[in-house]
Amino acid sequence: MTGSLLRVGVAGGSLAGLFSAALLHRAGHDVTVLERSRAGLARRGAGLVGQQDLFDVMARLGLNAVTRSGVEARERITLDRRGDIVYRDPTPQTQLSWDYLYEGLRALIPSGQYRLGSAVTAVRAEGGGAVVQIEDGEELAFDLVVGADGLNSVVRTHVAPGRSANRYVGYVTWRGLIPEGALPEPAAGVLLDRFAFYTAPRAHMLGYLVPGGDGQTTRGLRRYNWVWYRSMPLPDLASLMVECGHGPTDSSLAPGDLPADLRESLVRNAATELPREFAQAIAAESRPFLQAIYDYVAPQMSTESVALVGDAAAVVRPHRHGGRQSRR
Repeated sequence: MTGSLLRVGVAGGSLAGLFSAALLHRAGHDVTVLERSRAGLARRGAGLVGQQDLFDVMARLGLNAVTRSGVEARERITLDRRGDIVYRDPTPQTQLSWDYLYEGLRALIPSGQYRLGSAVTAVRAEGGGAVVQIEDGEELAFDLVVGADGLNSVVRTHVAPGRSANRYVGYVTWRGLIPEGALPEPAAGVLLDRFAFYTAPRAHMLGYLVPGGDGQTTRGLRRYNWVWYRSMPLPDLASLMVECGHGPTDSSLAPGDLPADLRESLVRNAATELPREFAQAIAAESRPFLQAIYDYVAPQMSTESVALVGDAAAVVRPHRHGGRQSRR
C-alpha cells in the first residue's frame, strides 16, 4: 500500500459490487472482486429503468455509451382485465439492458482482479483491516472489505451479528425476457414502445422494452422484459423450490430451472388472470425465472474496515425504487 491507497476486497461481483469496485479502482485503490459464480454473471439479468443517479455515476465512470443505448418508452399505460387502456401518462422514460450495463462495468476491472469461483464464507477483523475466507479455505487480507454479496450476505453477518436475517414478505416476482419479435399481435401493438401495467388483487403485472444483450436499440433487435408479481405463501414457495430441485429455503429460480409442467401451469394461470396482451408475453417466454421478495435493512452499514452496499445493506422492494419499477 502506498500513501492513503488501500487494498480493497469486494465480496460480490454483480452491479453493486462492480459499481463499488470501479469507483475505487478509478480512485487508484488496489481492488479485488470476489464473485462466487464460477461461470460469471453475463446474461443473468433482464432490464432496469434508468434514473438520474444512475446516469450520473455512469458518466463519472466514462460509460456514457452504455446509457445512450437505452430504449425510450413514449408513455406509461395501464390496462384493465380486457386489455383496454384505462390510463395514460405521456411522460417518457428510458429502460436499460442489465446485461449491457454489467458488461460495461466489468470491463473497467482488470481481469486478474475479478476472481470467479471465490465465494466468501467468513469475515473477521484483524490488524486494523479485515480478512476474508474463501470457500476453498484461502484467506485474503485487506485494508477494507466491501460486502456486496446480496440478499444472503455473509459479510452482513459480520457487520450485524444476530440481526442479519431477511423477512419474506409473501410474494414473488416472475420474470421473462424475450426478443420483441416473439411478442405476437395484438400484444406487440399495445405493449411495444410503452411502459405498461396491470393491477389486480394480490397481483401486479408490468412490462417494457430494453436493448438487446449487446445494447442494440434497433427495432427488431430489442427485447421485451415482463415482470409478474404474485402472492405466494412461504410453504408454497418452499414446495416450489423443492420441485425445481432446490433447497426449501432457496429464494430464486434461474432461467431453465422451472420444469416444463410448472411453466405450462404458469402460462395457463396467466391466460386466466391477466389481460391477453400480457398473457401472450408470458407464453412467449420458454424459460421464466423467479425471485422471492424480502425486506431487510441493516441496523448499521459498517464496522471498522468492513462496509455493506446494495442488497447486503438494504433489500428494497422493487416497487419502491424512486417510485418506479426497477430491478436486476
